[in-house]
Amino acid sequence: MDYNQIREGTTLYLPVYHTGALLFVGDGHAAEGDGELTGDALETSMDVEFSVEIRKGVKLTGPRVETAEHIISVGAQPEFSSSLDRALQMATTDMAHWLIDEYKLEPWAAHLLIAFQGKYDVVTVAGTMALKIPKSSLR
Repeated sequence: MDYNQIREGTTLYLPVYHTGALLFVGDGHAAEGDGELTGDALETSMDVEFSVEIRKGVKLTGPRVETAEHIISVGAQPEFSSSLDRALQMATTDMAHWLIDEYKLEPWAAHLLIAFQGKYDVVTVAGTMALKIPKSSLR
């Protein structure tokens, strides 16, 4: 998942759909513009440390990202399988569930928070969108 918000200090939550699934860390990007417009980035080698924790019972419909400043829901679909509208819908629906289930907001409050504080990122023009909510608005 090529998203320029995934960097040092970020927590990435990934759904696991199959028993025995493996995790693969791919190519590193030294720089990447929003949307990965030409399908590439400035590739680089990586020296990373990360830990993996399996959290059973968490109902993820797609990737989620947590930075120091934001919670981010990612609407990811196979490349070019549908329009960005579908990815936007996936990210928005997942964010509403996240706010309701984890942050215990009433549904109407979750939707208002998304409407007034949400910011969308085009992760890849091939079909991935992200919705960011500032953590400062969750207090």
